[in-house]
Amino acid sequence: MGGKFGYENRFFSIVNKIADGFLTGLLWILFSLPLFTIGTASCALYYTIHKSVRGSRGYIWQSFWGAFKSNFRQTTKIWLVSLAIFAFLFTDYRIMRIAIGQGRPFELLYYIFLILMLYVAVWCVYVYAYAARFDSGMKDTMKNAAFMALIHLPWSLLILAVLAGCVLLIYLIPAVFLFLPSAACCLFEMILEKIFRKYMSSEDLEREKELDSTDWG
Repeated sequence: MGGKFGYENRFFSIVNKIADGFLTGLLWILFSLPLFTIGTASCALYYTIHKSVRGSRGYIWQSFWGAFKSNFRQTTKIWLVSLAIFAFLFTDYRIMRIAIGQGRPFELLYYIFLILMLYVAVWCVYVYAYAARFDSGMKDTMKNAAFMALIHLPWSLLILAVLAGCVLLIYLIPAVFLFLPSAACCLFEMILEKIFRKYMSSEDLEREKELDSTDWG
């Protein structure tokens, strides 16, 4: 009997996790609709996945809304800056592509701008996750996220592969867009938490350990 109930509890726990993840993804889609709030919604998505979905601490709505409100000003500014950077790089990338088509020797610049665009995409994953986990100013958040994305290049390449896989899946099966935000964020959380812990103080690590070991039933 105990084994049966144990399996049932694990089954319902998994079902609840999936449902919570799906709800969190829907909240991200809803709060991203104004477009200029995508950065803030992404920060709230990571925070909720880390705290409530994978960490089983608190409720989905309260976690998401609390993170959205508290990070709105900073992450909106970061989103606008990152959008401007990406637009600049994409414009130059297109110019170099046209130039190559005309036989001009700009292939190196073409690939440089392409690599920089991919780096900015990965940096965005780092920066909104960093904003969700650490209380830092805008400049420090952007700088530290950029530093981590470069230093931990193998993990960054894995993040880039996940992003590319998401784009491909959405292209092939558009309906998966309803499930991908939370699923991708869970993968990002598993990667980034390994990195973030390397930069946390012993006191912060001990507090994280206590939270992880707490039965939130």
